[in-house]
This record gives sequence, C-alpha cells and structure tokens, in this order.
Amino acid sequence: MARWDLDEADGHIYSGGWLAGGGGTLPVVSPGDGGQVGLAGIADEHDVERAGAHAARAQAEWSRASYRTRADVLMRAAETLRDIRADVENVLIRESGSLPAKAKHEVDKAIDELIAAAGLVTMSQGDLLPVEDPATLGMARRIPVGVVGVIAPWNAPLMLAMRSVAPAIALGNAVLVKPDVKTAFSGGAVIAHIFERVGLPAGVLHVLPGGAETGEAVVRSPHTNAISFTGSSAAGKRVGEVAGGLLKRVVLELGGNNAFIVLADADLDRAVAGGVGGTFRHQGQICMATGRHLVHESIADEYVERLRVAAEGLRLGDPRTPGTTLGPLITTAQAERVHGIVEEAIAGGARVVHGAAHDGAFYQPTVLDGVTADNAAFRNEIFGPVAPVTRFSTEEEALALANATEYGLSAAIHSRDIARALGFAARLRAGMVALNGQTIYDAAHIPMGGLGASGNGGRHGGHWNLDEFTYWQWVTVPTIQR
Repeated sequence: MARWDLDEADGHIYSGGWLAGGGGTLPVVSPGDGGQVGLAGIADEHDVERAGAHAARAQAEWSRASYRTRADVLMRAAETLRDIRADVENVLIRESGSLPAKAKHEVDKAIDELIAAAGLVTMSQGDLLPVEDPATLGMARRIPVGVVGVIAPWNAPLMLAMRSVAPAIALGNAVLVKPDVKTAFSGGAVIAHIFERVGLPAGVLHVLPGGAETGEAVVRSPHTNAISFTGSSAAGKRVGEVAGGLLKRVVLELGGNNAFIVLADADLDRAVAGGVGGTFRHQGQICMATGRHLVHESIADEYVERLRVAAEGLRLGDPRTPGTTLGPLITTAQAERVHGIVEEAIAGGARVVHGAAHDGAFYQPTVLDGVTADNAAFRNEIFGPVAPVTRFSTEEEALALANATEYGLSAAIHSRDIARALGFAARLRAGMVALNGQTIYDAAHIPMGGLGASGNGGRHGGHWNLDEFTYWQWVTVPTIQR
C-alpha cells in the first residue's frame, strides 16, 4: 500500500510545486489531543495573483486535452486516494476531530466524487437547435468557465473540496483551492499530492491555504471566472457580494437549520435512530445536521426520553481512543459559541434533559425540551451536538414551524403514510427531503444544495455540475457553400 506523509506539504503551499507561502506559516492543532499536526503554509495576495496567472495559462492547454485524458486523470486520482487512504484518514481524524468511521466515510465520498467527475466528460456537451436558414447548422455547446476558485470548509474538508475540484478539472477548468487553515492538509495538501502523482499538468491545480484575506484574494483575482464556496452563511454572503459585484459566477453551499419532523404515526424506533444520527454525527458539525426536532405532542415525551438515553450512552473523547463515539468540536472557541446558544436557550425557557456543558472543545451531547419558535436554539444554526425539541399539535403547525427559518437546505419527515409525507415534503422550503430517514444524506450524483441562507440554488453533483463549471456558447455553421 502506498503512503502519504506531510513532509512535502509541511509549511508549504502548492503552486506549480511545493513552495513557501508569502504569508508565512500557522500551526495546525489537533482538537482531539491538542498536539500540533504540522505547519500550514499561508498564501498571501501575491501568491494568489501568481497562481491565478499560472492557472489561466495552464487551463488554455488543459481545456484542449481529450476527454479520455481527463477521465484517465480522474480515475487514476481515485485509485491513488484508495492507495493512501489509511494515512489520509489518520490526518482527517487528527485535523478535524473526525471519528474513524466518519474519516473512512469521507474518503469513500471523495473517491465517489472523482469517479463521478470522470463520467462527466462523456455526457452531452451541447444541443443542436433550429436556425431560420436551413443551410445553417445551429448548436449550443458547453465551454469550460476557465479558472475556478474553490473555497472549502473544515468540517468535511476533503470531500467538500473534492466535490468542486474534481468536476471542475474534469470539464477542462483550472482550479485555485483555498482550504481552511485548520484542515490545510486533509482539505488541500492531499488533493495536490494526488493530482501531482497522477500527472495532472502543472498549473491546473493550486492549493493556497489561508484565512479570509486569502479567500477574498481568490474571489477578487482577475483570473478566476467562477467561485465555488462552501461554508457559513455569513461568509457566503460576503463571497456572493464580492463575486457578484465583479460579475462572476458564484455557487454558494451554506449552512442549514434543518427540521426533523416526527408525525404522530411515525415508527418511533426509526425516528429516534434518525434523529440521533442527524444531530450527533460528527458532533453536529455538518450543514445538513438535524437542528430542530419537531415532534407531535402525543409521542413527544417518549421521543425525548429516548433521545436522553441515546445521548447518555455516547462516549465523549479523543477520536483515536477506542470506544469514543463523540469527538471534540473543531476548537474551544466553537464549543464556547455552542454553549452560548445553549445558555441563551435555557434562559429563554428551554429545559435541559441532558448535557449543556463542555470541557474545552469537548461538548457534551445535549438534549433540550420545551424549545419554542422564538428560542435561540430554534432560530440559530448551532453546529454542535445539541438536539432542541419543539412540540406541535397539528400537521399545519408542523409545516409552519419547519418553514419558520431563513435556511432551506435539508429536512426529514417520519410517517408511516408515505403519500401523506410526500405531500408534506412538497410544501417544505428545502432543497433536499428524506422520508423516514436522516437530514444528512449526500452523494456524488445527486443535486446538492439549498435555498435562502443555505445557498443560491446552485447544485453540485451529477450532470448538474455541467451548469456550474461550463458556460454556453452559441455557434452557427453554414453547411452549404453558396
């Protein structure tokens, strides 16, 4: 089995090779044990400008590569990631506080993204359209947008970066990736390593870790033609504002405050399992995490008690310690932010059923009951292991509560009556809805995205990527010489 270590990337950015970044270095600290994973090289504005110019030159050549060449690069990248997955999973665990099962799942998803992207190259690249002159052929064809800026988050750093990097490269674009400094290795360096190993031409991919200043430089660069951003709604609004002002295409996949609706006729065993998984997976640090449990009053007492038992049974600790079932939040500051929302929720009338405390970055699995629509735990995207429960008496009330949010990413409905649940789903303001499942569900081939504060309606996944990473060009060709 092949290996991957951090030596080449330690203290470096990737831009035509491994280089020192103009912004110096920052330590990457493990939230699990507090140890230093390595040093992230930081790209400054000059690094971004140089990388953008290089990417634009490389993209002109890469866009002319045959579809087989592009597909082969993506498939070899998938095989390479398989070969080094043990090392990648270890870095994911250390950098992001992922449990081993979550790290394995994330690598699997990143491989899926590479394979799905390889398939994009053989999809239809255009349409024939009628032209008034019968002696003229009219066609609309897809052209790569050029250089794509990808700004990726820390919570699922590899998968969420690869979700944009892989299809963009497959469709003939060059890419500037700006990973979060907290996950600079698993969200950036490993991607550079993989594509370098499989022979992607130099300049097609650049990895430029940094903070908000680096991200804004990527957005403002005269060389980037489209921006794909995944992260918080607040940061996404800023990206949308800057990119929109420069008339750039921008794809925003933002936060969520996702409703988990349990109707009176639900299978309670299945509902509790879905609610527990939706709230506590990766400590709730997932945009599709269950943020609001809306439960019919006739079954709410039993549902809350089962949530309490499940929360009580979770073992909080370092992800590398055997038996740990709930890891740390990404930083102590994030745990303090979560606790601030919980304290405000309690002051607003919520009742603590379990948890509501933390030790550094380790936040106890928390269940809150009696959460009303004006409560802080209902209004905010918590992004932590907190299950707020709100009770309802009628289906119309449940629908109003589910839609009473600025977000519109994901939802789940539990009912034994599938037709009823489908009708309910059609009235939900959410980009994705699961019936009798979790709010967390993603795959490389589905249309991924949301509305409102959850995004601008852009869709990642499958053939929908064609709309994000290519533009239409209308061409007319005389077929008869006169």
